[in-house]
Amino acid sequence: MKLYEALAAELAAAIHAGELRAGDRLPSVRQATANRGVSASTVFQAYYLLEGQGLIRARDRSGYYVSHGARLLPPEADTPSHPVDEAAVVDISNTVFEVLESAMTREIVPLGSAFPGPLLFPLDRLGRDSGAAARRLDPWSTVDDLTPGHADLRRQIALRYLAAGLQVHPDEIVVTNGALEALNLCLAAVTQPGDTVLIEAPTFYAALQSLEDRRLEAVEVPTHPREGIQLDALERAILRHRPKACWLMTTFQNPLGGLMPDAKKRALVELLARHEVPLIEDDVYGELYFGTRRPALAKSFDTAGLVMHCSSFSKSLAPGYRVGWALPGRYVRAVARRKLTTSLACPILPQIAVARYLEKGGYDRHLRRLRKILQMRQTAFAQAVGHYFPSGTRATRPVGGYFLWVEMPEGVDALEIHRQALSCGISVAPGPIFSAKREFTNCLRLNYGHAWDERTEAAIKTLGTLVAAAK
Repeated sequence: MKLYEALAAELAAAIHAGELRAGDRLPSVRQATANRGVSASTVFQAYYLLEGQGLIRARDRSGYYVSHGARLLPPEADTPSHPVDEAAVVDISNTVFEVLESAMTREIVPLGSAFPGPLLFPLDRLGRDSGAAARRLDPWSTVDDLTPGHADLRRQIALRYLAAGLQVHPDEIVVTNGALEALNLCLAAVTQPGDTVLIEAPTFYAALQSLEDRRLEAVEVPTHPREGIQLDALERAILRHRPKACWLMTTFQNPLGGLMPDAKKRALVELLARHEVPLIEDDVYGELYFGTRRPALAKSFDTAGLVMHCSSFSKSLAPGYRVGWALPGRYVRAVARRKLTTSLACPILPQIAVARYLEKGGYDRHLRRLRKILQMRQTAFAQAVGHYFPSGTRATRPVGGYFLWVEMPEGVDALEIHRQALSCGISVAPGPIFSAKREFTNCLRLNYGHAWDERTEAAIKTLGTLVAAAK
């Protein structure tokens, strides 16, 4: 454990034990530096970590204070996973379909959903932009730039990269039908059936389905709930299995919510470059950070063109519009050719509508509002889990995105909890659908991106009752 982590853990324990109570002021950075014999940077990092966990809050020109409700937060899930270091044939789709299809109705409380609530997005304005685009549509725009995507949209995406510190030419971008198509195109560009791909444990079930569809073998690599994949274990897996690619989510990983630190992202890219292993970087949640700046992209450290960065507007602006893209580095031509021979092109009106919205401004203002809402909802959800779930429950404390990973007491069957919850009108995402080997049998992923209200709190209370009965 690093010095700042040890200091943060000590303060967190004091808060949970009631030694530090809501409203108590923490020692100033200067006091903590002198008392602890550590650097100011160490204290700042510890306080930032506690703030991200919802345990403390900064007040302007006053310092840091224990948050109200901090004692209600469940203990943090902070132990790396320990998957078996063996390649596995993936056979998960039927289970995933059974779980997801059973909850596709508005009457269900959507804690198992993969999307945030649709009312969070400026769909009226996007609709007006779409209507204006349709009325003024240049007929030639329906055939220009078919495969790479609308030129104005690619320019706007390139500007977003520039704001994130990465200079990108629009011709390096391929627009896709959502991020999932981008990810699948990148996967197809660097693998053949029978190849091995390294993934996180747990990982997003859509990645598993993609590997299954292409008849690829998966090697699950130990992953820390807060900081992402373990680099030493990753290198051992590379040397043993000689993978053709890594598919990783380094920013607000689904389902854990973890954020790989910038320095670790750099080390990850350098490690993969040494072994000539392409990285498929799934970055659909990168804009949903709760801090003061966007986390660095792994792509920003790429000097060899091996990082294939994929993202979309589905989670941050326009769910249902299916506007995604890939920045595939040295593989851009291979990805564009596969796009040409599969779906050929993306619908033009959603591309123009999103491009016009970005050109007019307001996207960053929308994102600031969205982040605040998600952060407040996360606090409410986490406190409810801490209040209603039985002792022995642990949960992650992401600093972005909209997922909580809940580790229930040992022996609780997540699939059974899913079935019982569904009979009560509640959907959850059980842990086994996030693993090629059906691990994480006592874990749930909960979506806090939907409205926090009496109905949602009642659903969390019901879940806690079900878990307590199964304990």
